[in-house]
Parts: sequence; C-alpha cells; structure tokens
Amino acid sequence: MPENKSYYQRHIFFCLNQREGGEECCAQHKAQAAFERCKSQAKAEGLLGPGKVRVNKAGCLDRCAGGPIAVVYPEAVWYSYVDESDIDEIVQSHLRDGVVVQRLVTPAGVGR
Repeated sequence: MPENKSYYQRHIFFCLNQREGGEECCAQHKAQAAFERCKSQAKAEGLLGPGKVRVNKAGCLDRCAGGPIAVVYPEAVWYSYVDESDIDEIVQSHLRDGVVVQRLVTPAGVGR
C-alpha cells in the first residue's frame, strides 16, 4: 500500500476573523497584513506549491485571547505574532527549515 503523504509539507492558516460590536478579534491586529506578508515571503523563498507550503486565510480559530493567531500543520503549532519580523521568522524557521519558533508559540490554555 502506498504511503499516505500530505499534499503540502506544511500548511499555515491565519485567522482573519472580524467580530461585530468591537469585540476583540484578530482582524483588529493587522492579521490581513500578516497573511499577505507570509505569502509574499514564502513566495520569495520559493516555498509555495504542491509538496511544499500553502498559506491560507481562515475564519475564527477560537483562540482570540492569543491573537493575532496562525497555526501550522501538520505539526499543529499555534503562533501568536506581533509584527512583520515575527512573520519573517515563522517563514524562515518553521515553514522553510522545520524549526518551531518557540518564543511565538501560543500558550496551550489560551482560548477565546
């Protein structure tokens, strides 16, 4: 039986959710800009495509208290990021080299 390989080596999802009534959400913390930065940096590194990396938008990932939030699969590593340099580090360390950026990992108990 053939080995079941994932279509992408790694898949990163960025929460871009916008909540009503001013409720705290990732969209308030420049999540769209972070998504765009990640995609452009991954493209510049030649990381995008089948067998490589996919950068995706997501709705609410229900971990708003740690936002803005992104999650990388298949490792299921959740990140809380602040700025472009954090995104660049995630791209270069985790998406390219497979090394988790420990300082940006969202604490396990952080939820909505």
